Amino acid sequence: MKLKIEKLIKFLKQNLKWIILFICIICFLEILKEIFSKEFMKRDIIGYQLVNKYLISDIATPIAIFITQFGGVTGLLILATVACVLIKNKKIGIVIYLNLFCVGTLNQILKHIIQRPRPNEFRIIDESGYSFPSGHSMASAAFYGFFIYLVYKKIKNKKLKIILIFLLSLLIILIGISRIYLGVHYATDVMAGFLVSISYLTIYTSIVDDYIGTANKKKIE
Repeated sequence: MKLKIEKLIKFLKQNLKWIILFICIICFLEILKEIFSKEFMKRDIIGYQLVNKYLISDIATPIAIFITQFGGVTGLLILATVACVLIKNKKIGIVIYLNLFCVGTLNQILKHIIQRPRPNEFRIIDESGYSFPSGHSMASAAFYGFFIYLVYKKIKNKKLKIILIFLLSLLIILIGISRIYLGVHYATDVMAGFLVSISYLTIYTSIVDDYIGTANKKKIE
């Protein structure tokens, strides 16, 4: 019995990322099923009610507008350029830009297939295009998520690694919340964006791992 448990644990560790990928795809398809069947989205109502009750204020609004810029095209391109200048391994720079292109293309394909209208009831800022999945949430999860991957792989200092991973994860979450706060996305748009990006990153990092890993096995300088 003990041997079977050890084998199971070993199997889970070896295949954890693919298990996560499978779970994310199932959760995404469940949300998508509800949208296509026109079911009443309780999660969207609950999500906005929580934001409205605990977050919305005159002070929080400019903060949300500021934070959401970190998930926009301009903000991400600027940060990608800065990162490429600072990181000496140019292969990583190529992969960072390719990551943005791939996730942006994937997001637009999904948006035009699903064609979910944006919410109109509590719009704080103007935004065009379809709603599902959230482009800001999806792009930020893929972009900053890839940096989490780089930090985990390349940085040896454990304390610095934990701090950076926490801050990047927090930024991803805050960008998602800002989209609900500003009234340009439903909660399920944001959830779906995160789910797609986690699934996408699982595949993307597996593809580029050898390309950037064998080229530079040292920590990022």
